[in-house]
Amino acid sequence: MKSSHIDRFVIDRLPPAEAQPEFRFDLPALRYPARMNAASLLIDRGDPDRLAVINAAGRWSYGEMRALSDGIARLLVEQEGLVPGNRVLLRGPNTAMMIAAWLGILKAGGVAVATMPILRAGEIAKIIDKGAISHAIVDSRTIGDFTAAAAMSPVMRSVLTYDGDAGGGALEQQLRQIAPGFVPVDTHRDDPALIAFTSGTTGVPKGCVHFHRDILACADSFAANLLDPRPDDIWICSAPLAFTFGLGMQFIFPWRFGGAAATIETPGPRALLDAATQLGATVMATAPTGYRAMLGMLADGLPSKLRCCVSAGENLPEAIWHDWHRARRG
Repeated sequence: MKSSHIDRFVIDRLPPAEAQPEFRFDLPALRYPARMNAASLLIDRGDPDRLAVINAAGRWSYGEMRALSDGIARLLVEQEGLVPGNRVLLRGPNTAMMIAAWLGILKAGGVAVATMPILRAGEIAKIIDKGAISHAIVDSRTIGDFTAAAAMSPVMRSVLTYDGDAGGGALEQQLRQIAPGFVPVDTHRDDPALIAFTSGTTGVPKGCVHFHRDILACADSFAANLLDPRPDDIWICSAPLAFTFGLGMQFIFPWRFGGAAATIETPGPRALLDAATQLGATVMATAPTGYRAMLGMLADGLPSKLRCCVSAGENLPEAIWHDWHRARRG
């Protein structure tokens, strides 16, 4: 990272080069420039008037999401004292504001650490301590568990709160008062961008570090070659952004190819199916158990615009695959 002050906490704790796997970026699409900020490449180059996010609360264009993420990055740097490499915890359901916050963190040179909604205060506190997380951006509707967790840790020093996508939170008020625009930090492709923590159900949670190049590589390899992404696609996923399946399917893949993210806050197969229908989703992603459950809810057939479905988390039983395709044909 090009900065006079860098927090090297994550960099200094990476395994030595000889202990790491061989990372191969041989495909032409994966030969990224040395200096790149993944968040800027995802949102700043899209047509500002195109749809970027849609949900029950409203619609946001690429230009609006760029402005939101720029404002959050500026707040973090100018008012909250964030320096490149600082870790920023994210807590809340999938919303446009959650996505804007994730982008803003990376634009500011920070390292995003999203948390699973099911985690409680004690589990969140372990993540804060292990990641030495100094900043947080939290949906005010989930503030209780976070406040209790932060009280257990001496390292947390900055908290910004927003009100879902309703627009009435403290963070939203601050954004209305801050100057527009932000020049993204000139990060290196091998600079840390996020830490994905395990749930910790088998012990102390483990964090997997992803670099800026990794954010784009999953789109430019898997999504580009297997999912036939299109600029008019609307992508919907049941997984939270803290689960990298959700991070990719919910907004990295849509925005890498000019599409839109359809977000939902309510968990469960019924909510996913209803939202996919109402929001015009063309690509849907969930776990095999979700597809199994939705098979019993297809009285009116599959969502009319759905063209592609992705399953992850466990093996998809062949019987569910056949039943789903029969429902599609029927």
